[in-house]
Amino acid sequence: MSGAQTMNFAEFFAGIGLMRIGLERAGWCIAFANDIGEDKWQMYRDHFGDTGEFVVGDIHQLDAEKVPTVALATASFPCNDLSLAGARRGLEGAQSSAFWGFMDVLNKMGPRRPPMVLLENVTGFLTSNGGNDFRDALIALNRLGYATDVLIIDALRFLPQSRQRLFVVGIRTRHRSVIKDSPRFYECDCRPPALADFILWHPKINWQIRQLPPLPTSRKSLDDILEDLPANSGAWWSRERCDYLLNQMSPKHRASAETMIHGKHTTYGTVFRRVRNGRSMAELRTDGVAGCLRTPRGGSGRQILVAGGRGKFAARLITARECARLMGADDFVLRVPLNQALFGFGDAVCVPVVEWIAKHYLTPVWEAEFAELSHPILLDKSVSYRVRSTSE
Repeated sequence: MSGAQTMNFAEFFAGIGLMRIGLERAGWCIAFANDIGEDKWQMYRDHFGDTGEFVVGDIHQLDAEKVPTVALATASFPCNDLSLAGARRGLEGAQSSAFWGFMDVLNKMGPRRPPMVLLENVTGFLTSNGGNDFRDALIALNRLGYATDVLIIDALRFLPQSRQRLFVVGIRTRHRSVIKDSPRFYECDCRPPALADFILWHPKINWQIRQLPPLPTSRKSLDDILEDLPANSGAWWSRERCDYLLNQMSPKHRASAETMIHGKHTTYGTVFRRVRNGRSMAELRTDGVAGCLRTPRGGSGRQILVAGGRGKFAARLITARECARLMGADDFVLRVPLNQALFGFGDAVCVPVVEWIAKHYLTPVWEAEFAELSHPILLDKSVSYRVRSTSE
């Protein structure tokens, strides 16, 4: 390589490609993608076409030599063992341990290691195993030469979906930051108190904290992303099924539903079914925001849209197109059954969140630190890390 480098990236745990869409909107170029899921590859291919950059397979079996030299590597590794909805097995769990497969690939890339990495996962990563999983992940990045920064961003800042996600930015550097002695120094829109406290209480981690602008405030409501389905569409549930849903609500949620029903205008809400004290309960949200899209494992993750007004009540599942809009991928090509689409979007990242991080963080760092280098290598070729070791 010679001259200015390309803003290209390798997308690990690519899923259906929403990380790619967000980065491409910010001017980045795809060079490589990998995921183990054939069903997600099908959705990825339907939207982007079979362009050859996608490798289907287990990251633990991936040949690092076949990963091209890139400016950025992204990893939205499985959250199953980190989320509150899972069993909280952490980074040793069967799914979330795929993080170590990603680290092995970076390690084996040696001097071709990307100058920057971007991790994405649920906020439960911050507290998994008492915070030890998150600490271990950041130390592992440090040992590969990456100084780290951490962000928590809610998709609600951009779209009518409540979806908090944790992001880690790693930047290859020789420098070590000095940690300030006040957590308020780090608090901002992207770093709530819990995250600022984590930074303060872990001074042995090599941090590189960057000042960022305030997050935007979305003016979009649930109404803005809904498909206009006629009243006789088969998607709407029968009266008996709607009554059953109402009867699954607690008195508090049922009262909210009755307020909708007796309103002068039709308003919309969303419902998730959850098990409370051994009983399936329907929990209604009426603030114009959808709950966090989830994968429909066991059927419980399928979000329900309800409409009420003028004495009427109707319900149906949120459609695949509505899911795409809630993730900021309005024009995503959809050719798969509903459940497959729900799995794809439930595991994905919110497009405008990624675009914002790219515009306000990744691109400025790239242009300031790496773009004019003749080769994006900063550290000695001998640098390696000890897998899963936490000793200092």
